[in-house]
Parts: sequence; structure tokens; C-alpha cells
Amino acid sequence: MNDAKARQQERIENYKAILSGKMPHRVPINISLDLHCIANFGKIDPKEALWGPSILKDAAEKMCQTLFSDNCPYGGTIRFPSFYHILKSQNYQMGKNGFIQHPEVVGMLPEDYDYLIENPYDCLMERVVPRQHKALCQNDPIQSAISLFKAFRARNNALAESAQISRYLTEKYGYTSFRALAPGGNTSAPFDFLADQLRSFSGISMDVRRIPDKVAAACDALYPIMFQKGLPLNYNEFSIVGNMMHMPTFMREKDFAKLFYPTFKQQIEEYASLGIKMFIFCEDDWMRYLDYLVDLPTNTIIMFEYGDPKIIKEKLGKKHILTGLYPISLVKNGTRQQVIDKAKELIDIMAPGGKYMFCMDKSPLSLADINLDNLCALTEFVRDYAVYDNYGEETGLQFNQDDYKMTPSSDFTSKYYQAPKQLKAASPEIPAYGLDKLLELEHMTFIDMMFLLV
Repeated sequence: MNDAKARQQERIENYKAILSGKMPHRVPINISLDLHCIANFGKIDPKEALWGPSILKDAAEKMCQTLFSDNCPYGGTIRFPSFYHILKSQNYQMGKNGFIQHPEVVGMLPEDYDYLIENPYDCLMERVVPRQHKALCQNDPIQSAISLFKAFRARNNALAESAQISRYLTEKYGYTSFRALAPGGNTSAPFDFLADQLRSFSGISMDVRRIPDKVAAACDALYPIMFQKGLPLNYNEFSIVGNMMHMPTFMREKDFAKLFYPTFKQQIEEYASLGIKMFIFCEDDWMRYLDYLVDLPTNTIIMFEYGDPKIIKEKLGKKHILTGLYPISLVKNGTRQQVIDKAKELIDIMAPGGKYMFCMDKSPLSLADINLDNLCALTEFVRDYAVYDNYGEETGLQFNQDDYKMTPSSDFTSKYYQAPKQLKAASPEIPAYGLDKLLELEHMTFIDMMFLLV
């Protein structure tokens, strides 16, 4: 076994141990840099790289030779300007600074609530998608079809270029990550989806006060769609569904408890009933919500942006896998010694007993957000300092899938989506292997259509 394969195998063992409730050899280090950072590092115009990521290969490899991490330092991006330009999109737009931004836009009007509650997916496809993407005008179906086909071809080509870089570097340098161990997915909590893409921040803030019952009903209606969006076609004990949570810290706790938490908790428990774990990023400061997080399924992976590490570890450390909290601002502005001292302080709190992975409180958007020399010193210190001598021992509470038995959520119905039972009933002449292919295509098309709204 060559050195890269040996490093990769150890990394795989570390991640599998943590996800299985066991001690790793050492604390895994999850540092991944956005496409813009790699472009800055290679003195390449990020706007040009967003249209053709392959030009970043040499810069990305040099970064791998510079920065230690257990996952590939080249993180790429999932958003490319070609996609949004072709669709004449309003929900994601290229800013003058070269970043694709999500402006404050409304995709669903207040008068659409009743239709969303009655036929959620139909409402999304018929009303929200055309508002967010002006090229998908229902008055010109042929041009809409051409635009949609062209946009996804552009996105898939760009993703393929970026993925080729990641695969090459991963094999050459022996990287892996906890998300790479098994098929996974990404989704949003129903309330976050309603706020981010449909009603906007200001719109949902008014709705919570004026029509809270409709907001609650809308979250219930969106639940099976958001659950299905995150569900991998094939999954196992290491499968993970990601969820970046935006709205809770802008809400009153009573509104969070009534409107956000019920469908979010149902979502994460239903995944747990299938043996799937969820990775949640608690944006901003979640200290007032820690008691809610305690009740989530064992070994939920929770990334914190801000908060008190001692209290977080005390309340959640025996049950959940914790990460985040290291201040990126210190990496940019601190001395090398300050950076290392802070890492030691955080590791001494979070690492004992396992269930901990190291990463910063947020990912840098550009190379200007960090001091690269400091970041290199930081990850090398964590690699050498955060080491265990009891690899494989059980740690903390253990996940038991049977603890989360629940009635599976029903498939949503729509003229634009065929659930497995519908597809099989409509195509009795197709052999089993053909039906499997059609089911996979139906699922992937659904995922693509939902990408228009996330």
C-alpha cells in the first residue's frame, strides 16, 4: 500500500469510528476552501474560474501541497453563473465582486399559501419556479424547455470539471471525508425552505405574526418534499444528510418551538429511523436552543458557528458529534502563537471523550478572509496534538436505530412527480430492472427541479 492509500485508509477509519460511536486515532480535520479561495491562491480571476473550473487544477494541487486537511482542500462550488444566466434567475445572481449571491426575493405571494398547502409540489413548479427563473415562462413552453435543458447541461459540465479536480487530488493525496463514506444528500428544514426561497426573510417575518397557522400548515405540506429531497437513493449506516439552518436565531423562541422545530425534529427522526444521520450547521448563536438539540437523535453531527464550547460540550458532548466554533477571524488577524493557543484551548474542551471533529466556525469566502500561514500552522498543530490512545473504544451514548421507529412519511402527490407506487402501477409492462432505472430517473429529476429552489 502506497503512502497516499495508507493515509486515506487511516482517515476512513477515523471517520467511521466517530460515526459509529467509537474513538478515532485522532481528531479529524475538516478544512475545505471555496473555489474563490483557490482562484485567489493561484492568482486566477474567480469569475473566469466559475465559467471553467478546470483552470484551477494546478492552483488546487499546490494548495494540497501547502495545507494539511483530512478532506480535500479544494471544495469547489455547486453554483455556476452559466446556470443562472441561462435561466434569467432572480434567486441567485452574480455580484460585481464575483460572488453568486442570494438576494432578498419573493418566490411565493401571500395569496399562494392555500394552493401550497393543498398541492405543494404543483405550487412550487407552477408558480414559484417561473417567478424565480424568468426564462421558464409558461407562455412559451418550447423556449422554456430549451432553457432548462441548456442550463442543466451547463451546470453538469461545470460540476464535472470541478469533480475531476477533486477526484484527482483525493486519490493522489489520500483524502476522504465523513460525507464521502456513503451516498448522502442535502435538504432544508421546511420552515427554512419556506423562508429562504418562497417568502423571503421579511415576508416570513410578517407571516409568522399575521398568519402563523398558515405558516405551520405550509411547513407540514412541505415536509414530505423536503424529506424526499434529502433522502439518498441508496443509503447505509454512514449515510449523512446535510442541513444548513438559517432562521431560528432570528425568531422568538415561542415561534421556533411552534413553527420551526416540529417538522425539523420529525425530519431528523425519520432519517434516523432509516439509520441515516444528519449534519446540521447551526448558523449564528444557538445557545438558547441547546435543550432542543439535546432531544435530537444520537450522533447527530452539529456544527456551531458561535457559542460557549464548555456549555455545548457539557450539554451535548456525550450524545452528539460536535464541530465548528474555531474563530476564522483569529486565523486572519491573530499571531501564529495566538492561533495555536486557541486551538489547544478548544481541543482541550471538545476532544476528551471523542465525538469531535475540528473545523472553523465558517468557511472562508476568499483568501482575504484568512492568513494562509496561520491556517497551515493551525491544522498541523491539531493533527499532531489532538491524538487519542484508545482507538476503537465506545464513547458516549450509542445510536440505536430502533429507538426511532416511526410511520414513514407518505409520498407527496403531484402531476409533476410519480411516486414509486404510481410509476409501477402506470407501467406494468416494464421489467423490474427497467422500473429501477425509471425510479432513479424520477428521483434525480426531482432533485434537479428542487435545485432550482435551494
